[in-house]
Amino acid sequence: MNVSKALFPVLLLATAMGCGYSKPSAITAMPAINQLSPPSTTAGSPQFQLEVDGANFSANAVVNFNGVAQATTFVSGGKLEATVPSTAILNTGTIPVTVTNPASTGRYTTPASTSAPRDFTVE
Repeated sequence: MNVSKALFPVLLLATAMGCGYSKPSAITAMPAINQLSPPSTTAGSPQFQLEVDGANFSANAVVNFNGVAQATTFVSGGKLEATVPSTAILNTGTIPVTVTNPASTGRYTTPASTSAPRDFTVE
């Protein structure tokens, strides 16, 4: 009997049963920011809640305000809320806001990924 003919049914059955490699289910796409709300504030204002709308946010994503990680609440894969302290908005200017999905570990690992910056204005 030809070996390749004998192995074909076994390989077919193994494939049908889901044996083999599968891609990780973790989010691997880069986070993206579509909108900030509010988009600006006045210098010297008290702390405020910044809503970040976008896509591909992991459950433990972090909002970075001027490069500093802020206390972040995951609302959904497309929405995060961050508490921005008054000390971060003392001076006027444009402040970059990014979102970082931390690296995941375990059976499948994914590297940390950070979104492109979105400008926040302090007037």
